[in-house]
Amino acid sequence: MNFLNLMAAEELIKKNGAQVVIGMESWQEAALVAQVGNKAQIPILSFATPATTSPSTPPRWPFLIQMATNETAQTNCIASIISFFHWRKVIVIYEEEPYGGDPATLSLLFEALHKVGSELEYRVVLPPISSVHDPQGVVRKELLNLLSKQSRAFILLRSSVPLAMHLFREAKGIGLMGRDSAWIITESIASLIHAVNSSVISSMEGALGIKSNYSETNKIYQEFYNQFRRAFRSEYPEEDNSQPGVYALRAYDGMTTITNALEDISNNTITLAELFDKILSSNFSGLSGQIGFEHGTLSQNQTFKIINIIGKSYRDIGFWSSELGLSKEKNSDGSTTLFPGILHWPGDLWRVPKGWAMPTSGRPLRIGVPRITSFEKFVSVTEDPNPRNMYKGFCIDVFNAVEKILEEAYEFPYVFEAYNGSYDDLVNHVYNKSYDAVVGDVTILAARWDHVEFTQPFAESGLSMIVPIKKDSQKAWMFVKPFTMEMWMVTFAIFIYTMLVVWFLEHRSNPDFRGPLRNQLVTAISFTFSSLFFAHREKLQNNFTRMVVVVWLFVVLIISSSYTASLASMLTVQKLQPNVTDIEFLKRTNSIVGYDCGYMKTYLLDVLKFKSENIRNVSSEYYYDDFFKNGSIMAAFMELPYANVFINEYCTGYTAVPQNYRFGGLGFVFQKGSPIAMDVSKAILTISENGQLKSIQEKWFSPSTKCLLAKTTLDTDSLSIGSFLGLYLITISTSTACFLLFCFQLVKNFRQHLKESETTPSNESVWMKANRFVRYFHKGEIKRSGEAPTFPQEHGGDEWIFPLSVLESTISGSDASRASPSTEAEMAYIS
Repeated sequence: MNFLNLMAAEELIKKNGAQVVIGMESWQEAALVAQVGNKAQIPILSFATPATTSPSTPPRWPFLIQMATNETAQTNCIASIISFFHWRKVIVIYEEEPYGGDPATLSLLFEALHKVGSELEYRVVLPPISSVHDPQGVVRKELLNLLSKQSRAFILLRSSVPLAMHLFREAKGIGLMGRDSAWIITESIASLIHAVNSSVISSMEGALGIKSNYSETNKIYQEFYNQFRRAFRSEYPEEDNSQPGVYALRAYDGMTTITNALEDISNNTITLAELFDKILSSNFSGLSGQIGFEHGTLSQNQTFKIINIIGKSYRDIGFWSSELGLSKEKNSDGSTTLFPGILHWPGDLWRVPKGWAMPTSGRPLRIGVPRITSFEKFVSVTEDPNPRNMYKGFCIDVFNAVEKILEEAYEFPYVFEAYNGSYDDLVNHVYNKSYDAVVGDVTILAARWDHVEFTQPFAESGLSMIVPIKKDSQKAWMFVKPFTMEMWMVTFAIFIYTMLVVWFLEHRSNPDFRGPLRNQLVTAISFTFSSLFFAHREKLQNNFTRMVVVVWLFVVLIISSSYTASLASMLTVQKLQPNVTDIEFLKRTNSIVGYDCGYMKTYLLDVLKFKSENIRNVSSEYYYDDFFKNGSIMAAFMELPYANVFINEYCTGYTAVPQNYRFGGLGFVFQKGSPIAMDVSKAILTISENGQLKSIQEKWFSPSTKCLLAKTTLDTDSLSIGSFLGLYLITISTSTACFLLFCFQLVKNFRQHLKESETTPSNESVWMKANRFVRYFHKGEIKRSGEAPTFPQEHGGDEWIFPLSVLESTISGSDASRASPSTEAEMAYIS
């Protein structure tokens, strides 16, 4: 066929003198004819999808003009569809073309898929249908190889219509058009689907297609449409579908391009070079879109129409453009309701297919479960007649909760298989597809992430160091620990303040607070201090003092009770402290440390820089206690979940010292690109948000009885000023208020005394008045039981006379010499 096309092209140019050749739907035909065009140096207009080359690269066929879909735009459109439906791995099928195009197209597709987080799992290269005698057998053989692949998202990148017919028939026959399969056909097939037999279309049911978008409502198109249908029906009356396709539109636009180029040349003598340049400079609105060329290809911004094949026909479901991406309408950007209604998928699936070989009852998901574990509360494998009862633990319960959520969306058959080996080996078995998944306490690590797909972590993870605890031996100063230093200082300050206020209020009227200064100070301190124990003996004479003391005793009651309770708790509680808190100390002293899993050894050696002879493997949680007691290890390094389990069991002898090293957490493992991993991650988030995950944690990781009791013996914090701020404000406010009221009354009585005194000079200085006021306060009234006060005059009230010698001892020499005898002889205090 291609040879005949080549001969026909040569005949048109050499014998018929053709100056332009137009046509060629396949790239193979275009390449052959382009070689003839190069020799004759005449323009060749091709409708075949071009191979992609760099604009800076000299063209292989300089006279080839490509009026076809831009391959870069088409691969970006495919990647957008793949990303929208979250298909992580795809399989590409295309018909081989010996004249190039496929390697560049695949590179573009690979790059576009990589940008959206998907990848190419496998590719099927089918030979040209013209080169095989049994195309049906060849296609079937190639498709059977796909049954061993996990991906069920297929892209028919390029194919002839006859080969596509064989492909879909065989794919449907062997089950590749079944549930959870997805097919995307590119424009080379989708643009001709209207002309394909309806029985062939039915075998493609559920596939998505990409077609060039063009306006069907303008006047020029309607005229062309009517003329085309009349001509087509007159020539092919037996054909049902007479609708023009994109190739017919581009053929019309190609002829229009040549006609316009000829019309632009005024003279009758035209050179091929001029014709070629005029064609390349074309710029008009054609039936298939805007026509213009850049580097020999169409330069317009490509817009594609997305179709969904239903039954024996198809319907439009959306658009894609390089500016807006996927969109529901041609000129609107994308939204969550991108494709209207429920799409029709292969196998009559009502939801979006996973694009993955989903498990079935005949082929359930094979899930590996680690048999050899350090902590049985996470995963344990026991012998049981019922295979499901063999597997227990926290991880198994989490997976069972996830399974119930997944079964609401689709069937999820699976079988557990116990694996005797390391965790790294088990993960590698998922990578090499021996297992479909792993359920267990597998840590998410960067090295593992490159080969498998992890779910959302269901338990946090980090490095924790387990060390023995020691008792607190520093009890000599235990009596000061119930209060913080700030609390002690504030309490002492308030104590001194209250003592001074009590002395000031009682000094004038209470003989117990008089006498030599040392005696007064001792009495004031003794009274205030003994009030802490409610053992004060001094009788109070002033009502203000009584009010201050009542409030102070209330505060003392609260503080002493709190102090007693806190001290009792501290004395009866054993304070737990770790023997070792620093990793550097362990390395410096060459201490032996233990670890529980393979990758932890690498972490201790490569990250924490321990010496290999100083680390020791501990294969079971039950060995740690013995190793610590016999001195085999000084510390143990575990992941945070394991450390919590260990401390919950051995809380009275060991403690965990968290380190600032974080890991990815514990997660389930699936094959790379598996959509089930995404569904499981969403289910883990669901059980985490509804509290089910917390319930499972409490079921498996609740502290032991002795640890629950030990929680009441945790170290008691010292009481701070914040706990008693309100009480202190009350006592300070009360003392201050009483002090001010007493001073006000004292000043008032002193002024009354000065008015009544006949010996007070009218021109007495301020300093003399101040000294007189001090003496007035200092020589105040003393009340003794059974004695009446003595008064110098008949003033009434409580007045008494001081001896002259006592008064003189309190007055400085210069002031005393100026004082009148009567003033020196008497002092009265009216209370």
